[in-house]
Amino acid sequence: MAVRLPSNLLRFPPQLFLIAATSTSTNSSSSSSESRKPMSYTTLKDRVRCEKEIKKSRFIAIASPINDELSAQSFLNEVRDTRATHNCWAYKLGDQYRSNDDGEPSGTAGKPIYSAINSSGIDMVIVVVIRYFGGIKLGTGGLVRAYGGVASDCLKLATTCLIKPKVQIGLDVPFDLLGVVYHQLQSLHVEDIQQDYDSGKEGVTVVTFRVEYDKVEMLETAIKANCSRDILFYK
Repeated sequence: MAVRLPSNLLRFPPQLFLIAATSTSTNSSSSSSESRKPMSYTTLKDRVRCEKEIKKSRFIAIASPINDELSAQSFLNEVRDTRATHNCWAYKLGDQYRSNDDGEPSGTAGKPIYSAINSSGIDMVIVVVIRYFGGIKLGTGGLVRAYGGVASDCLKLATTCLIKPKVQIGLDVPFDLLGVVYHQLQSLHVEDIQQDYDSGKEGVTVVTFRVEYDKVEMLETAIKANCSRDILFYK
C-alpha cells in the first residue's frame, strides 16, 4: 500500500522522521536506538602549546580541538615545521584515531602521543610534537617517554569543555499555540529557531530548531503537557 507523506514533511532533510505520540517500541529497536545515541564528550576550548628540552633535543607539543579528518590535516599543515627533524602527531575523533612517527623508529612517537590523548579523556583533538634534534640519541624507551611525556604535559595545560550533541527538531504548530510552544523552547535554551508559514496545512506553521539530545524527551513531554492539542514532532 502506498503511503503519501504530508507536503510539509517532504521539505525536511531525509534524517528527519515523525515521532508519533502513540508509537511503541520493542526491546530490540530500543537497544538499537540506544546504541546510536550520541554521547557528550570533553575537548579543548582552544589551542595549547608546551615546550621541553630533553638531552639537548627541543620538543614542542601543540594541541588543538578538531571536528574531522580534514580539520586535523589542516592543523597539521599549519603547524608543521619543515626545519624540524621530526613532526610527529596523533589525533582522536571518537572511535577513530591516527598517528604518525614521521621518521622516528616505529611506535616511538605517534603511539605514545595517542596514548597521552587517550589517557587524558579528551576527544576530538590532535597533538603535534615537533622535535629539533640536539645531537644526543634518546633510544627507543627515551623517545617513547619524551613524546608521550610532552604530549601529556601539553594536554594537562589545556582548558577543556564538555560538548553536548545537538539534534535538529521540527514541529507542526497551530498558530494559536505558537506562544505556548515558544515559551517551552526558550525555557530549554534551544538554538537556531526558524519558522515557515508555508506548511501546506491551514493554520499551521513549521518551527525548526536545534536542541541538546538529552533534552529532546523533556521538551516533547513539556510541549504535550502544555498544549491543548497534539503537536507533530520531526527529528
